[in-house]
Amino acid sequence: MAVTRPPHGARVLKPRWVRCCQRVATQHVPCRSVRSPHALEACIIVLERVTIRYSNRPLVRSAWSSAKEHCMSGQPSGLRRLTQSRHAVVAALGITQILGYGTTFYLLAVLALPMSKDTGWPLDRIAIGLSIGLLVGALAAPAIGRAIDRHGGRVVLITGSLCIALGLAGVGLSTHLPLYWLAWAVIGLGMAAALYEAAFSALGDWYREEARGPITAITLWGGFASTVCWPAAAYLVGAVGWRWTCLVFAACHVVIALPLHAGIMPRRINSGATSQMKHEARATPIPLALFVMIAAGMALASVIVTVISVHLIPVLQDNGFTVAAAVSIGALIGPSQVAGRFGELLFGRRLHPLWSALAAAIMMVAGVVILTHNVQLAAVAIVIYAMGAGVSYVVRGTLPLALFGADGYATIMGRLVAPSLIAQAVAPWIAALILERWGSTALLYALVALTLLNVAAIGGVALSRRNPNG
Repeated sequence: MAVTRPPHGARVLKPRWVRCCQRVATQHVPCRSVRSPHALEACIIVLERVTIRYSNRPLVRSAWSSAKEHCMSGQPSGLRRLTQSRHAVVAALGITQILGYGTTFYLLAVLALPMSKDTGWPLDRIAIGLSIGLLVGALAAPAIGRAIDRHGGRVVLITGSLCIALGLAGVGLSTHLPLYWLAWAVIGLGMAAALYEAAFSALGDWYREEARGPITAITLWGGFASTVCWPAAAYLVGAVGWRWTCLVFAACHVVIALPLHAGIMPRRINSGATSQMKHEARATPIPLALFVMIAAGMALASVIVTVISVHLIPVLQDNGFTVAAAVSIGALIGPSQVAGRFGELLFGRRLHPLWSALAAAIMMVAGVVILTHNVQLAAVAIVIYAMGAGVSYVVRGTLPLALFGADGYATIMGRLVAPSLIAQAVAPWIAALILERWGSTALLYALVALTLLNVAAIGGVALSRRNPNG
């Protein structure tokens, strides 16, 4: 096919301008290269000239039509302007992450015992509910990632809020264990569609390569989930019982999380062109070895964090600590994780996320090794470990974005997190078996081995990045 040359003197468009016009036109987000409607009009003029030469490229055509549509629509106002504010989006997502994690992942820490006393259900059968939710979330994660790439994050986050609300209502109304487990399966769908991984994917869809700061910021908010929701749950259980507590939390998702997702999250216009552009840009396959190493590192970090969160207090008690002392040391995890994420927000942006991932893995190794070989330094060990664990949650979102780019990012995230969710579901049970049969020392050495494997996985990613052909 013959290609018509552009008029003499026409400037050839750089791919960066195409990306900027597409971002401004479809996601309504700020861009360093396009700061005003006048600059956007200039981009459209250049795009029109380039279309003469590249008329057979859907990427250029979709960018031109989307930018022109946005330029003609004028300046947004009111609530639409608020949806363009990155601070408003981050604050809204931060609030929904606090509510989401506090009423799902951390729910049974407060409600399991009252449930058991009221219904007579064994505690281990109650705990299976969370495992079912995580397994269902793992199975749904790849489809949810594809849905975010296809339809945008706003629709998926709204669906997640509705699923969590429906599942919590089901837990509160359940009278038999099968109904209770079914309700947790619905909660699992909501967790996959509304918690960190979905929020990271949505931020990548909206802000693309500039999503690292917002991703770190919402993990800062999320670090306060147990701090906010555990006291609230304890108060509600004492005041109205565990069933009404679940119903109140379900109402909170309808009254708080749902409006925030529906009203503040950016809309995507011309989603068909955007999806086509992402599909074309993601034509280069991801190396299988690199994908496996990143997924393995994420899964190993999830196992370590889950096991320590569930079994730290029994391990410390087995090593001579009183319950009060063990709980006090365990309480250091939350603030230390927030401190690590805050450090990543301040200083990590100057480094590639791969170095943040490696630093986080090394800190987790150091903390677990100190805890294993000198349990009297447990407080120091937990602070070091938890700071690394906090950063590891951040790099779950930022590392794939930096390595694979923003095109198809949500789909990639959905595939990466599925093994992590499965590992989180089964890890507490395997750790409990090790603790029961071989004691706390064996469990600590197993954690040391896992942290070393995590460092090896991240190191493998670093080596593969230095040698792409290897």
